[in-house]
Amino acid sequence: MSVPKFFWFYLRAYKLQLLVITVAIIFSTYLQVKAPQYTGKAIEELTKYAGTYFATKTADKGPFLSVIKLLVGLYVLNWIAMFVQNILMSAVTGKSTNKMRINLFKKLEKMTIQYFDNHQDGEILSRFTSDLDNISNTMNQALIQVMTNFSMMIGVLIMMFSENVQMSWATLAISPVAILISAYIIKQAEKSVAVQQENVGKLNGYINEKISGQKVIITNGLEDETIEGFEVLNKEVKKATFKGQVYSGLLFPTMQGISILNTAIVIFFGGWLVLDGGMDKAVGLGLIVMFIQYSQQFYMPLTQISSQFSMLQLAFTGARRLNEIFVVDDEFERPNTTSINGVNEEVSLENVNFSYVEGKPVLKNVNLKAKKGQMVALVGPTGSGKTTVMNLLNRFYNVDSGAIKIDGQDIRDISLPSLRSHIGIVLQESVLFSGTIRDNIVFGNRDVPEENMISAAKQANIHEFIMTLDEGYDTKINDENSVFSVGQKQLISIARTILTDPSLLILDEATSNVDTVTESRIQKAMENIVKGRTSFVIAHRLKTILNADYIVVLNQGEIIEEGTHEELIAAKGFYAELYENQFVFE
Repeated sequence: MSVPKFFWFYLRAYKLQLLVITVAIIFSTYLQVKAPQYTGKAIEELTKYAGTYFATKTADKGPFLSVIKLLVGLYVLNWIAMFVQNILMSAVTGKSTNKMRINLFKKLEKMTIQYFDNHQDGEILSRFTSDLDNISNTMNQALIQVMTNFSMMIGVLIMMFSENVQMSWATLAISPVAILISAYIIKQAEKSVAVQQENVGKLNGYINEKISGQKVIITNGLEDETIEGFEVLNKEVKKATFKGQVYSGLLFPTMQGISILNTAIVIFFGGWLVLDGGMDKAVGLGLIVMFIQYSQQFYMPLTQISSQFSMLQLAFTGARRLNEIFVVDDEFERPNTTSINGVNEEVSLENVNFSYVEGKPVLKNVNLKAKKGQMVALVGPTGSGKTTVMNLLNRFYNVDSGAIKIDGQDIRDISLPSLRSHIGIVLQESVLFSGTIRDNIVFGNRDVPEENMISAAKQANIHEFIMTLDEGYDTKINDENSVFSVGQKQLISIARTILTDPSLLILDEATSNVDTVTESRIQKAMENIVKGRTSFVIAHRLKTILNADYIVVLNQGEIIEEGTHEELIAAKGFYAELYENQFVFE
């Protein structure tokens, strides 16, 4: 979608308001281009009055006062027209940018995990902040000015040529030069502003990343290195901003200089017509004053558009960056997908191959099965593909080849809402949302009875701790609240998952970041949650999966061993070595 189409998509719902704004602009333009005629007429009448008065000492000033009254009336009506268009434009801008913001958030909620994996949080957030702010400010301040100024240019041209063709051509004599210079400067500024916004997104991403990891930075004494990285990115922003501002700043003084030069041409040519053209001096003086105003009115729109260009370009760039998100494909759904009612027989991976980057396989011909109610553990070194299996089971990504099936049905033929409604996930790093403990446990399942929520918390071994808090389940929390330890946050996440009652459960190294005491509590909670459910458990601490029905050992994307704990220990292979090493260190 092009930038003009992007804006029209959001403005077309307000056609009536835009029509009224356009009519108000045309009416205001008409009043403004008529004003120089009456100003010229006022000068003509004043000249006649002065000549008669000095010659006879008596003169009628009625005609002069009548013209002045008309001018006052014109300016009052012009003020009213401008007030109407500004009020309506503010309303249209507020509603349309609000719709952009809503659509942008809706779009992000439908996009693939791959998009978020490939883009920094700060870069995405910059669309909501700087890009939307630039669009809103431009529509409020610059858009109506551009409409008014284009209308003014057309109106001035019509009025000039209806008054005097010769003076009109003199007024337009250097306009081609002005247009060519403007076009060149605008083109250069456009490039710089686009680079500027891209660099701002990168800088926001860097800042967000470093603030999130500030504890790690301080612990490792990387403050100076982090500042250096910031200064490099900030320098790029400053460079692009300076370049864009230089080009944008050239427009206004350039157009102002051309306007002054044009005024001199009008005065010179008008004076020549009066002196050598036999024109009445009073009429000629009024004509010169009129065309001086027309000259200013013609070049003023060019000057004002030039002064607003930097803001316009930021809005155009913002629209392009928003549109880059809108054109990204949503999560892929095959036609005629079906729903499921849970895992009734088994979950299987059949000859699965997958790579995040083409040519760099992460999983290679993986085959495994989990019967209904079975707990299958995935173990292996970092980078072996364990978490990738989780991503594929949830269809965060789709397999390159092969298939993942639930009860013999390819999960790509199952609708995403149906698939994910039957899958529960406990991630390695728990995620809590701003609100209360209650809000976090019932997140995504808000209509459950109170007793069900409490039962879930008890199964997760977190109920007793919650009841020691002054406000119990109504305690306010957020993801960084120091009231909760890492393990307690994990237990709340487990309670949330229990409440969804999933038939397929995925536990992604849920105990890897906690102490041994908390690990024991989480292990008991995990035993409660996996009971009777088909589950995949990804674990580094092998003692947490000793009771697994089946263990699959992955290494470099391939299954190298599989069996029960006892069978793998007896085989004295990779798993046995891994287990013995952990046992020694623990």
